[in-house]
Amino acid sequence: MPDLRPASFRRPSIRDGVTLALAAAGIIAMGASSGVAIAAADDTVSSAVVADAAPIDAAAPASAGLLPFLPDPAPPVYEDNLDGWIRQALDIMHAHNIPGSYDGIYRNVMRESSGNPHAINLSDSNAAAGTPSKGLLQVIDPTFNAYHVDGTPFDIWDPVANITAACNYAANRYGSMDNVNSAY
Repeated sequence: MPDLRPASFRRPSIRDGVTLALAAAGIIAMGASSGVAIAAADDTVSSAVVADAAPIDAAAPASAGLLPFLPDPAPPVYEDNLDGWIRQALDIMHAHNIPGSYDGIYRNVMRESSGNPHAINLSDSNAAAGTPSKGLLQVIDPTFNAYHVDGTPFDIWDPVANITAACNYAANRYGSMDNVNSAY
């Protein structure tokens, strides 16, 4: 038997709740007339309500998830110092499946350059051969060129590019920068 009480006094049906929950979750969108149809209908959902309900645009970005009204998070901001360079390099390495840890990178940077991104070795065998080691992790030009990681500047003096290229090389040769404990 239909419930003839005004909608404000009528107990919502399970179907009303499910329809509203689906609309709230973004699974269906409810037109203006569907809200009226639910409020005026008895304990059944009319075909007009179903006809007014439309699926959410399938072209919506996947990152929107169930909360399409929230903006995407801001990209991280890295400090322009050794800590920031290592953290940015680790994020890029993670995106490219290059293994390594903060501690492993930091340990090697301190041994190779004491954290100076402009360090250059003009006295070792590489320098004698015309390709001095450069930057935080003392990379030579041919190694940098071969192991450069997309998403970083193609500049051996760039601290993040130097770290990621060196870690990419170390991953290929030693399994990870974490396994490097001396000149490499």
